[in-house]
Amino acid sequence: TMSAAEDDEWLQWVTKQFGNIAGEDKEIDLEGFKTALQVKESFFAERFFALFDSDGSGTISLEELLKALSLLVHGNEMDKLRFLFQVYDVDGFPPQEVLQCIRVPALTHHVAHLPCAGSGSIDPDELRVVLRWCLRESAIALPEERLEDLTLALFEAADKDHSGSITFEELREELEGFPEVMENLTISAASWLKPPPPTQRSCWPRYLTRVYWHNHRSKLAFLGGYTGLNLLLFALAALRHASLGGWVVVARGCGQCLNFNCAFLAVLMLRRCLTWLRATPIAKVLPLDQHIVFHQLVGYVVLALAAVHTGAHIANFSRLAQRDGHPALAEYLLSAQPGVGGLGGTASQTGLVLQGLLVAMLAFSSPCVRRSGHFELFYWTHLSYISIWTLLILHGPHFWKWFVIPGCLFVLEKVLGLAWRRAGGLRIVEVNLLPSKVTHLVIERPQFFHYKPGDYVYLNIPAIATYEWHPFTISSAPEQQETLWLHIRSLGQWTNKLYEYFQQPQLPSLEPKPLSRSLREKRCRRREQVVTALFTFQVSAGLGETHRFCSIKCYIDGPYGTPTRRIFTSEHAVLIGAGIGITPFASILQSIMYRYRRRKQSCPSCHYSWCEDLRDEEMMLRKVDFIWINRDQKHFEWFVSLLTKLEMEQAEQEPGGRFLEMHMYMTSALGKNDMKAIGLQMALDLLAAKEQRDSITGLRTRTQPGRPDWSKVFRKVAEEKRGKVQVFFCGSPALAKVIRAHCDHFGFRFFKEHF
Repeated sequence: TMSAAEDDEWLQWVTKQFGNIAGEDKEIDLEGFKTALQVKESFFAERFFALFDSDGSGTISLEELLKALSLLVHGNEMDKLRFLFQVYDVDGFPPQEVLQCIRVPALTHHVAHLPCAGSGSIDPDELRVVLRWCLRESAIALPEERLEDLTLALFEAADKDHSGSITFEELREELEGFPEVMENLTISAASWLKPPPPTQRSCWPRYLTRVYWHNHRSKLAFLGGYTGLNLLLFALAALRHASLGGWVVVARGCGQCLNFNCAFLAVLMLRRCLTWLRATPIAKVLPLDQHIVFHQLVGYVVLALAAVHTGAHIANFSRLAQRDGHPALAEYLLSAQPGVGGLGGTASQTGLVLQGLLVAMLAFSSPCVRRSGHFELFYWTHLSYISIWTLLILHGPHFWKWFVIPGCLFVLEKVLGLAWRRAGGLRIVEVNLLPSKVTHLVIERPQFFHYKPGDYVYLNIPAIATYEWHPFTISSAPEQQETLWLHIRSLGQWTNKLYEYFQQPQLPSLEPKPLSRSLREKRCRRREQVVTALFTFQVSAGLGETHRFCSIKCYIDGPYGTPTRRIFTSEHAVLIGAGIGITPFASILQSIMYRYRRRKQSCPSCHYSWCEDLRDEEMMLRKVDFIWINRDQKHFEWFVSLLTKLEMEQAEQEPGGRFLEMHMYMTSALGKNDMKAIGLQMALDLLAAKEQRDSITGLRTRTQPGRPDWSKVFRKVAEEKRGKVQVFFCGSPALAKVIRAHCDHFGFRFFKEHF
């Protein structure tokens, strides 16, 4: 809720906006009104404009606008409720009678004493018109019959006397049954027409707070140890060469640090070793989840050290070249010189080549290159690590000592990966193309392929790109024996080519092999499930999925572990997925329900069933809160059939239980504190209570409009006291920062997926 000072500040802002847009007559028309208040929606903008235009002139003066807004800002609950009723009463609208009392200086005069705008009642046709616009502005697509159901649900609830129309008193009485709505009516009009300003941050940076240091102690300790080791190596090398001059001291110190860091880069990409370490006590001490972030950090450190190292050597050569009898600077740099270092005195030449390769590698590793459809530039320039390590062995006489162990492990991992990839190709046996440009691949599962929920694999499809490997999270549970699922959103060049490839009317025949009996039976079951799933998701007739069976060759490399492996050792896990970020949690939620099914017990006499306590050495979970945030309605189609199944299984195996709670948010929908959305949200609530399912997704869980109030969400989690809370997030980096800050505030541990 906005304070009085903020309300006044907002009114001043409106005055300034009005002055910038109004013409010489100091009045604005409808288009100017939309611009002034940053209101884009046509229907509600016209309704507001008509109500504010008290003289019916077709334009609004600054006086009319400010008096109307002042009443809404400073008015009481009944004033705002009357205004809401007038917005919904769309027929016979006489604006000159609506805000007559605004001309009275005392703003405490109640709008309730005014004659109602329009006919003074709302009939079903008017309600249907308003709800249709609410749906359109919330980006919700529902069939016409669902709109009729919403209209009927709200109309029957509000029409207390069954007269065929809703009066103001009836609407007020119905709203009193929705405390949240009545509470939102006390929010000022500023938040109706323009979002409130962002909250002020603490005067202390987040990185200097005690909570931050406590929650990130392993990462900070690791960074401290890494920095200290580099300083120690630099100091030891500098002391050994102190007699050779300042430039040599700097060059040798940086060179020793480069020996360590270039070898450490390989350690940070030993994915199989790191996956194994996640299952050991070391995972509680070392920040293994951050290995890609540290790999990037060390890469920048290497480039900086290499630049200083090269610059110091050039400065030293320049100093030597000025002496009599010494070669010129160009000769030092471009030709082999005895005593300079490196194999055959080629340290200068190999150093310059190394510097060029490092610059190219880091330049093409930037997100703007990788995510702009030029992944192949990143891929091929990153393969230059082979040349870099070879040149480093030739360049630095001691580098091999640092590199021998991590280098052997790295080569071993690559050989194992290559052998695994080429031992036998797998096949994509089924594909679902979702309208939100998500490709759901069903791949036959190798016989000895074992993974944990939330793990990811590298996928190669020769038909798309022969040499490109891309990481994707496995969305199926490990308990699913026959197949693996991958859900791939089309964001870059390769993923778009994948989606387009499977859109072809006729896929190329790629040596189809006969399917196993179990897979043939599974296909038959899947055909039935697909037909059923199309009716589960309540969307407009235009949405659906393209489902086809195929036999496309592919290769996978993995599996590799992620932070989500910690979920089963948590006591209270909060899983937050934004968009396609639900993928790792899809596997985890399925695995949880598989474990429920295995532990289901029933009495042979009365057939009463229950589920034993799930907690054991592998799974300590007491409570799971699953939060899924999507931009619009169509993105819920990704996993809505899976979530429906999970809801049904929990209802059967844990009647009335709250072990798994789902929370759905749709950010494009008008929020509950938006006056325009009040009628729609009431109708959706009423229909959901009547049918026991949500009109947007078809789930029992009601989809909430707008973005989550993270303070309220985490406060509720903390109040439940179900054990130590750990938050797992997969989604955009911007949202990760917001959630991480709230986790720091509440003392929750935060884990984020890193690719």
